[in-house]
Amino acid sequence: MSFVADLRVVLRGRDFRRLFGTRLVSQFSDGIFQFGVAGFAFFSPESQTTALQVAAGLAVLLLPYSILGPFVGVFIDRWSRRQILVVAPIVRGALLLVAAGLVAADVPDAVFYGAALGVLGVNRFFLAALGASLPHVVPAERLMAANAVTPTSGTVVTFIGVGVAVLLRKVFGSDDFGVALLLITSGVVFGLSSLVARTMDRRLLGPTYDPKRPQARQALRNVVVGLVDGAKHLVSHRVAAATMGAMGAHRFFYGMATALGIILYRYYFYNGDADAALGGVTLVVATSGVGYFLAVIITPYATERFTIERWVPMALSGAGVLTAALVLPFQEWGLPVAGFVLGVAGQSVKICADTTVQRDVEDIYLGRAFSIYDMLFNGMYVLAAALSAAILPANGKSYLAVVIVSLGYPAAALGYRLITRQGRPTSTTPAAPR
Repeated sequence: MSFVADLRVVLRGRDFRRLFGTRLVSQFSDGIFQFGVAGFAFFSPESQTTALQVAAGLAVLLLPYSILGPFVGVFIDRWSRRQILVVAPIVRGALLLVAAGLVAADVPDAVFYGAALGVLGVNRFFLAALGASLPHVVPAERLMAANAVTPTSGTVVTFIGVGVAVLLRKVFGSDDFGVALLLITSGVVFGLSSLVARTMDRRLLGPTYDPKRPQARQALRNVVVGLVDGAKHLVSHRVAAATMGAMGAHRFFYGMATALGIILYRYYFYNGDADAALGGVTLVVATSGVGYFLAVIITPYATERFTIERWVPMALSGAGVLTAALVLPFQEWGLPVAGFVLGVAGQSVKICADTTVQRDVEDIYLGRAFSIYDMLFNGMYVLAAALSAAILPANGKSYLAVVIVSLGYPAAALGYRLITRQGRPTSTTPAAPR
């Protein structure tokens, strides 16, 4: 089924349209925010960015709020998910105004990062609630179609937000005041998603009531036990767990590629020219966005033709082989093309991971499952950036990093295939909707 056909099918549901609109508005805001933070952290004309600083910046921005995942899951499995989608944008918008004020006041970077962590923590809560809500607005047989058009469309809209932020940066300026204006714009836009979420019934998105479920206070005291319980539930669903693991492997190698690309553009291709380097990285982001969108189109066809269990290793293997061919010459033209390839492969795997988790995991575990998913998604990215800090030279030209990425993808594909072959027969995997 084509992207347009998938979209037409799932948009027939009024509640789906409302949840979809909430996602699109919020992720457009994310694109503006992420560009503002990246410009401030990595491409400020006044700063010198090293691989260690890239790793530290990513750790500050991603790892701490990933640790919040288990706590987030406790509440997503207990609170009205619709209310989370209403309240979280308001809180995040307020925090963005605070962050903008801190940037404009030229406070130390550590203070700004503290505010950014608050913004990202709220956003993780919001996105996890979106992921757990989707099965409540589409029938089970349409989950593949929904996952082909919702998270992926949200990602594409994020890239559009980045593009708008690039234009706004030219208007606002690249100094601290310009960054502050970008953050304010992001906060205002994100707040609008709350208005969309309010159009849904409070009880629509779950969670399903379970009288045997412990109170939130007790669950918080036993959060580690709950996380282990959620992990055990995931492991008992081999395909879902393996596909989530494949997504984690992609994020690790994608994280290495990100750190490599930032340093290459900053010091190898443009010799310290921050604005030119930012333009180059923006082009890579744009081509990745095109790849994400293409994944929307091809993944339903591919999973119908090959099944999820075969398409995931095919995407991973292709990413590894093509990355080697495109990046090893260390020519500037190769990085945008590699960004496109990794965009296709990564989003294909993500669609499959989202679908298998939503399809196989019981509703009362969905919040915790997506929290574990988020921890893996961001933790592997940060771990890769940390490894990059240890192996990347000052100008970023590292054959070792490219070899790790190029061989790691096929190795992950092989591991995934071995695990899923021991699970249920591939013939039982639902095909993409017709």
